[in-house]
Amino acid sequence: MSSAPFTYEPVGATRDDLTYCPPGFHLLHVRTRLGEGQKLFHRAAEAVLTWEMHRALGAGIDATADRAAPDVAVTVTLAGLIKAPCRIIWTTEEPRRAGWAYGTLEGHPECGEEAFVVDRTGDGTVWLTVAAFSKPAKWYARAAGPATRGLQQAYARRCGAVLRRLCEGLSEA
Repeated sequence: MSSAPFTYEPVGATRDDLTYCPPGFHLLHVRTRLGEGQKLFHRAAEAVLTWEMHRALGAGIDATADRAAPDVAVTVTLAGLIKAPCRIIWTTEEPRRAGWAYGTLEGHPECGEEAFVVDRTGDGTVWLTVAAFSKPAKWYARAAGPATRGLQQAYARRCGAVLRRLCEGLSEA
């Protein structure tokens, strides 16, 4: 269990509201339809909870556990260059909702919180929501300005596309 302090407040705010954004932060909220059905939901949830979706994106994942759980330390590496240390704040594994959120630690290019949640609505439709509130922490993230937010949006959309591909053939008609 890592004891490094988070680099922002309020820690855990995404648990109950994926659209929450404190003053001074930027909101990211991207929702992608994955398909329909229980089998697809379970497959998508497992891919999110075990880092499979992130690895399929090409992100390097160095985690202290094989599955997301509170207090698991994770360093995400992008393009082999950018290292983003964080720690899991909360997880959920319910019959219609599964996912987790991490909070940023010292050394992450941003400061804030990001959640990856798979949910199955009443009509059986399965969705991935990638939600975050963040602001630049490193000089290069500040210098990139709006381009950083564009990259975050692209990453979130790519998460949905990759997860949809990982679940191919499981959607119920």
